[in-house]
Amino acid sequence: MKKILTVEHLQKYYGGKGSITKAVDNISFSVEEGEYIGIMGASGSGKTTILNCISTIDQVTSGNIYIEEQDVTAMKRMDLSRFRRDKLGFIFQDFNLLDTMTAYENIALTLTIQKKKPDEVRMKVAEVAKMLNIENVLNKYPYQLSGGQKQRVAAARALIGNPSIILADEPTGSLDSRAARVMLECFKKMNETMNATILMVTHDPFSASYCQRILFIKDGKLFNELMKGKNDRKEFFNRIMEVNALLGGDLNVD
Repeated sequence: MKKILTVEHLQKYYGGKGSITKAVDNISFSVEEGEYIGIMGASGSGKTTILNCISTIDQVTSGNIYIEEQDVTAMKRMDLSRFRRDKLGFIFQDFNLLDTMTAYENIALTLTIQKKKPDEVRMKVAEVAKMLNIENVLNKYPYQLSGGQKQRVAAARALIGNPSIILADEPTGSLDSRAARVMLECFKKMNETMNATILMVTHDPFSASYCQRILFIKDGKLFNELMKGKNDRKEFFNRIMEVNALLGGDLNVD
């Protein structure tokens, strides 16, 4: 299978002389096309820092990150901006929708920037909106939407440009349990129907149980890795909880 993401010996330090914090300490892993992977760990474990480095929001201290064989750690700022726009999809805990734009305009923004033809934009928005069950909210503004609807609009925006990988940071963190479940089912559909490659950071074992593989981070290092394999979601959830106990803390507390 095609490798979408390769992280090699990633290190990220914060601080200066006499006070250096190793947020990420020599982590390596890869993600293949069509995988749905979770990164778990307690608060301060380094999981979000890893995502920020992959998304190019943070600069690495050392190591390399390859997305479709391109080393993003060596890219210049202008190239990075274009690469981020064309190759990465983002879903944030707080949605990051533009308040002055309708749901339709938020979703279409990536394609508009890419100067796609209006007919193509309309067709693609209609396609993802139908899949994520948000067809009836496209003309509404973010303030008129529920948290779950906002996150599905954000997911549609991330998916519409056909990115190499979707990076999701605690995507269910601001949602109630029902909306979270709907969102996770949407992620599952995105992965299975459109072969979307998803890397999701979460501290919630229930959310993680939807993934195919989990990387557990502790003190900036890769602590353990779980494959779902032939387990059903309940069995996988129980295995996640067992590793959680080994980590020595409740992941579901931020």
